[in-house]
Formats: sequence, structure tokens, C-alpha cells
Amino acid sequence: METVHKIGRRKTAVARVYVSEGKGNMTINGKDLPAYFTTGTLQYKAKQALLLTDNLESFDITVNVYGGGVTGQAEAIRLAISRALCEIDAENRSILKPEGLLTRDPRMVERKKFGQKKARKKFQFSKR
Repeated sequence: METVHKIGRRKTAVARVYVSEGKGNMTINGKDLPAYFTTGTLQYKAKQALLLTDNLESFDITVNVYGGGVTGQAEAIRLAISRALCEIDAENRSILKPEGLLTRDPRMVERKKFGQKKARKKFQFSKR
């Protein structure tokens, strides 16, 4: 099996994932998974697609991720790994699709409008 390359996005985070046969090593920006994502929740999000398809020990994964915060990056990695697993084996699609792991979350930060404090918040209104 050659290396499979996929891209995942979430908010402003972009993750490029390279999946190849291996022993289950996951490297993110040159660091291993527990060093990059320190909380268990973020580690679970990054590994969720592998856990659901029972491929945790089957593939070596190298990730380049930039932009956004840690949660956005973890979810971008999850989407990219899910897409790669579907390309490797079409059977995985029926497992990942009902869990919502193949859907790109379109929610982005709303832009700030002029004449306002933030996107929705206004300056204080004084009637008199």
C-alpha cells in the first residue's frame, strides 16, 4: 500500500494527513500525539475514526496541521483521517458516515461589521 494523502478542515485549521502501513504511530508536526494534544478529549478526537474502524494499530499517520486552535486542529485531523480510511477501504464509509465523521463542519467565525463592537454586539444606544 502506498501513502494516502488527504486534507481536513475545521474553522481556520487545515490538516494534511499522510496514512501508510505501520504499527500505529501518529506524528503531528514532528511531535507524537500525547505531546501535541495534552488532554484526553483532544487525543480521542484525533483517534476517533481509527477506534471506530478498529485500525488503531494498522497505520502510521503523519500530520501537518496549522491555523486555528487545538480543538479545531483535532477535528480537522479527525476529518482528514476519516477521508483517508474511506479511500483505503470503502467498507469504512458505512461505519464513519452515521457517526458524522465525513461531514465538513461549515461553521466559521462571523465577521465583525463596521459601526458595531463585534459581529453581533452593538455599541451602547442612548436615546437622549
